[in-house]
Order: sequence, then C-alpha cells, then structure tokens
Amino acid sequence: MQFVTQADRDAIESEKPWVERALPESLHACLSQTAQRFPDHAAMSFQLLSGPKDPAETLSWSQLLARTNQAANLFRTLGVNEGDVVAMVLPNCTEALVTFLGGAVAGTVAPINPLLEPEQIAALLRETGARVVVTLKSFPKTDIAQKLAEACRHAPNVVTVLEVDLNRYLTPPKRWLVPLLRPKLPRTHHADIKCFNAEMTRQPTKLTFTPSTGDRTAAYFHTGGTTGMPKVAQHRVSGMLYNGWLGSRLLFRETDNVMCPLPLFHVFATEVVIMSALASGAHVILPTPAGYRGEGVFDNFWKLCERWKVTFMITVPTAVSALMQRKVDADISTMRYAFSGSAPMPVELFRRFEEVAGLSICEGYGLTEATCLVSVNPPDGVKKIGSVGFPLPYSDVKIVGQGAQGPHDCAIDEIGEICVSNPGVIPGGTYTDAARNQGLYYEGRYLRTGDLGRIDADGYLWITGRAKDVIIRGGHNIDPAEIEDALMTHPAVAVAAAIGQPDAHAGELPCAYVELVSGATVTEDELLKHAQVHIHERAAWPKYLEILPELPKTGIGKVFKPDLRKLAIARVYDAALEAQGLHARVASVIDDRKRGLVARIERGGDDEAAVATCLGAYTRPWDWNG
Repeated sequence: MQFVTQADRDAIESEKPWVERALPESLHACLSQTAQRFPDHAAMSFQLLSGPKDPAETLSWSQLLARTNQAANLFRTLGVNEGDVVAMVLPNCTEALVTFLGGAVAGTVAPINPLLEPEQIAALLRETGARVVVTLKSFPKTDIAQKLAEACRHAPNVVTVLEVDLNRYLTPPKRWLVPLLRPKLPRTHHADIKCFNAEMTRQPTKLTFTPSTGDRTAAYFHTGGTTGMPKVAQHRVSGMLYNGWLGSRLLFRETDNVMCPLPLFHVFATEVVIMSALASGAHVILPTPAGYRGEGVFDNFWKLCERWKVTFMITVPTAVSALMQRKVDADISTMRYAFSGSAPMPVELFRRFEEVAGLSICEGYGLTEATCLVSVNPPDGVKKIGSVGFPLPYSDVKIVGQGAQGPHDCAIDEIGEICVSNPGVIPGGTYTDAARNQGLYYEGRYLRTGDLGRIDADGYLWITGRAKDVIIRGGHNIDPAEIEDALMTHPAVAVAAAIGQPDAHAGELPCAYVELVSGATVTEDELLKHAQVHIHERAAWPKYLEILPELPKTGIGKVFKPDLRKLAIARVYDAALEAQGLHARVASVIDDRKRGLVARIERGGDDEAAVATCLGAYTRPWDWNG
C-alpha cells in the first residue's frame, strides 16, 4: 500500500499532475492492456446459487475482453454509436458485466435498478434515450421481465430488447423444470425481442470498429433516490479511469480476489470495484444475481470467502449488521481488508465486526455524482473510527458553511456542506437534466454533495449528517446520526433510522424506526428508554419509535428514508384528523418532483374547510386524492 498518511497522498499528487499522467486512452484500451498482461488470470466469477460448492462460471481476462468485444460489436449492429444508449436492467451475472463494458465501449451504458417500479424504469429509459435494453428473459421467482415489458410500453425510443436467460447457469433437473415454470408474457410493446447470447455468438471476438479515444460520456447512473426521485448523473471516461487508477494504485493487485455482493447497477460495484479490477487485474466474485439479497448468501458468506480465497470483501453497513448475526464458520485467513461504503457505519457496528470477524473495516466515501470515490481510510495507516479517511489523491474537498454574508470555507472541525472537485466531477454537467445542475456547484467547480461534514486537524473527513436529513425542531437542528448511533448500541438492534416527523408546533420532531437482530426480543418502550440514556441532548430524544420487520432499503442496502417519511406523514396526519373527529384519511403519500413528499387525502364526508384547517398546521403539503 502506498497511501498511509496525508503526506503519502501529497507525495502521489506531486509525482505528476493528473492531466499529464500516462493513462489508457480509453476504457477498451484499459481492458486490452490488462488482458495482455494477465491473459489467463481469472477476471470475474459468478455463481447463480450461494452454496460454497455450487457451480460457478469464471472468465479469464482474455475471455472477458473477447466477450466485451462481441457485445460492443452487437450493439453497433443494432445502431448504437457514440451518444446512443444501451440500458442494462439486469441482476448480477456474467452478461451484466459484459453489457456494462460493451455498452460503454460502443456508446453509453445506463445501468438501471431492476427493483424499481415499471413507471420509474420507463422514466429512466426516456430520460437516457435508451435505444437498446438488455434484461432478463422471464424466469421463475423474478418479475424483472414483466416490469421491463410494461416499462417499454412507455419508452417509445427503445428499438431492441435483448434477453438473458439465467437457465443456462442451472444443471439438470432444475434446468429441465424452468421451461415448465417460466411465466408466459404477452407481447405488449413495439421493440424487437432477441436472445442476447444467441446474438453474441454471431459476433467476432475482435472489435469491428475503432473505439473513441477522446473523453466522452460513457455511462449514465441514476441516483439511489434516498432524498427523492432518482436523478441521472453522467460519467465520463476520464472519471471512470480515475476510479480505476485509484484502485490499482492504492487497493488491488492482480493477485487479489475481491468478494463483491453488490449490484452492478450501483457505482460502488462498477465504478470502484470493476474499474479497479480492470486497471489492476484483480479477480472479482459476484455471488448470486441478488448479491447480499440472494438466498443463502449471508448464511454461506464466510464459506464463500474461503472457497474463493478472498483477500478483499466489499460491503455496506446493513450487510455488516446481518453478517454479525452469523458465526465465522470458515477459514478466512486470506482476507486482508473489508471495505465499506454507501453510508456511514455506526461506531458500535464497526467494533462488533472487528471483534467477531477479526478484520478491520476501511470506510470510504463517494457518490454517484462524482463518479464515486472521494476519500477512504488508509488500509495500512491510522483509521479513525467513524471518519471516512483522507480525500484521495487529486480529490480536493472543501467544507462550506452558510453565514449571514453567504457561503464560506469552514475552519478545522467546523461543520458545513462537503464540496468536492476531482477528475470524476463534471462542473456544470453532472445531471442529464440541466435544471438540476443549477446551484449544484461552489465556486463553479466544487460539487455540492448535500452531505454535512468536517475535516479534522489531521486531514480526516467526517460525515456528520445529510443536509436534507437534518431534523429541524423549532429551529433547532438535530443530527439523525446521533439518534441512530445511540439505538445501535442496544444489542437487539440490527438497523436504526431516524427522521423528522411532522409536528404542528415544532415543525418536526425526531422519530425512529428500528429493525431487530434475528430472534431478538425488545419492546419499543425499552428502546425509547435506552435512547434517552444514550442521547445526551434531550431535544433529540425520539418522540416516536416503531419496530418494523425490515426497514426499507435501496438495492445497495442503504436505508430508504423517503419510505419512512411517508409512513410518518400518514401516521401523524391520520392521528390529527381522528383527534378532530374527522373521517378523512391519508390515501397515499407521493413523491412530487417539485414539492417533495405530498400527502393525498381521501375525503370522508367531512367539511373540507375543517380538514384544511387541521392539516394546515403542518408544513408538509397535501392534496385531495382525485
């Protein structure tokens, strides 16, 4: 490792300015160079089922290059040139990786979360202008094909749908049963439907065109949507190569085996792990189509690490919480590091993992809008638990405060908004929707992340909250992380999330939702008392706490707070209406693009003016339903 201290970071930057570095001229050149250096080394492995002895498919670097070339050639024959888009609505599999790379070489690839609803998928297909979509063929126990079929009805720009049949990964007798159990889908859209692998076999294994060597947009990634409707961020080749260079210089080597149970529609898996492997020659393992969500993955996780002689595991806090409920029942002596991202990890969970797994976690920080990587705790250096480490080489991070005289650079340990400038940030052009770029930059080039944080005297970056997550109680700002960290110290708590629920007097009051460790028993009153003991600020004590069977999460495993806010809005408004003797109730809470979360009220035969008076005491907007 060559990144241990702030001085090491500065030394790397001083070697040569970023613009003068001898980097590959394109994504295809990067892949070709690695395939030439390590033709027979394993590049990626995928197994459909989670058992440590279940069949797996492994591609060498030379084979991955050949498949990528075939995919890029296929997309070109379907009319995809530079500026045209290939959408990928797939779970993890070999074809997903090949589509990602081939789509980025031929044109622009747009990975889309297959867990989204059809109307959201359709909106993303329209916004990206996708011409070709690669998705699943109808398969038992998944509705991806059904959702994509519905989405294509509302995306007239889609010309071709290429289907991937997961049945090829099964062995008899399961392979024989799938055709009998496969749901039959009616033809409901205009696009041509073809078999992805059959079309691939017709393509040569060498490129039939000369790939572009200039910087351009090679990928569209939609945001996780934790603060509203998904937005589409543009990723340029330079930013993708930057993430790969960071990984190859600071993290991975060609001898590493990287366990990555994260979805390939997310930047952590693709722009960090895959690009770093592409640049270094490391071997990436994808267990099951659903990754951590796959059946048996958590139960078999440590045995899978033993099987593949894993040196790095890639994870997120919610996955670590689930793993802490399983014993380490395998030999994981080859493992050197665990990397965690997507959300800050509670200190208590960090300590539990170190104690149980005997591994240290390196927390990192990144975001879709910056082509991901921004900072990381140095693997071989001092890790400050709770921080996300140093800004990475060529990443300039400012903490910006808002005062009476306008924005200003914060002093050491002063909390403000985290703003980032690095080769992955596109000043003025982060989102495809130009209107969303207005007000997004500080001093014209620093991306405003919306995250609150501080930089300490040693240069470590600390995330203290989310600018839009701050609970504002009567003008008093409360950091949700303080509530969540306190609840996480209770042994029965697996995941905790705090939000501000509407209040007629204070504007917002702190509210918490909790998911318990499997088999644990505790009452909501007990957790409220626990919170009051461990939260030092009385104003931050939750006024309401509810235990849910499972907290809503995004595909990457981050708690999806908009759904929790919807629950809170409906509960508070219904209680207020009932207290006034009114029969109207919340029919739904929708995410309006301009107004945020809006409660839709079902009339109950009441005086409409009385309902308006009752709900008018709250700042959160509402409309009549219908």
